[in-house]
Amino acid sequence: MTAPPATAARFVATQTLLTLDARHPYAAKSLIDAQDMHRTVMSGFRGWVDDGSRDARAQMGVLSTWTLNLREARLSLVVQSQLPGDWSRIPRAALVAEPEILTLDRTFAVGDRADFRTVVNPVHSRPPAPGSPEKTRGKRVAHTRPDHVKAWFVRRLQPPGEAAVAPDGLTRLGADAPAEQLAVRMLPRVSSPGPHKGLQLARAEIKGSLTVTDPQVFVTALTRGVGHARAYSCGLLLVH
Repeated sequence: MTAPPATAARFVATQTLLTLDARHPYAAKSLIDAQDMHRTVMSGFRGWVDDGSRDARAQMGVLSTWTLNLREARLSLVVQSQLPGDWSRIPRAALVAEPEILTLDRTFAVGDRADFRTVVNPVHSRPPAPGSPEKTRGKRVAHTRPDHVKAWFVRRLQPPGEAAVAPDGLTRLGADAPAEQLAVRMLPRVSSPGPHKGLQLARAEIKGSLTVTDPQVFVTALTRGVGHARAYSCGLLLVH
């Protein structure tokens, strides 16, 4: 028999808001190169794990998301982590304001509601072609329509009484939401023109209101993020 979900769970993390001048070369390069944006985010956490560690981001719980205000030429970068960041390596001239650091400490219980925003990489796996060699992996294909992105997200919702893992093996969010109230906006793709020339990431913004159904699973989703491309500023669930 499956044990009932915990009635409450605690979420603790640090979030930093970095406001950068989008016209400064440091910020401008991050906007045109997803790999450079990744380096900007990870520059705040040097020394916590061994150099070259393949899962450094996951070990430190680092997630990020960004928005660009073209009118004001402002790049707003939110970085969430389990460890304090050191942003002294960012050029002073690139910063519009001092980094704003917020310590999050919130307990979620069944039935709690939280408005959310997230930018995701909405992909699905296309099965290998018939006749492909054994163990051939399927190809990840991006959803490009808002209704398909919404369906992608709805599959991850966890209605009351449902298991944390769906029958097809998909990990759920520990929260539910009315599908018709979710707002989806397609965002420009990001890429890397350097050594990662094959990197092309579809992105979509999803907003709505979640009702917690499984607090521990929900806190795990807040901590680890949702979907793929979490190293490239996708998957962070911002709630308030």
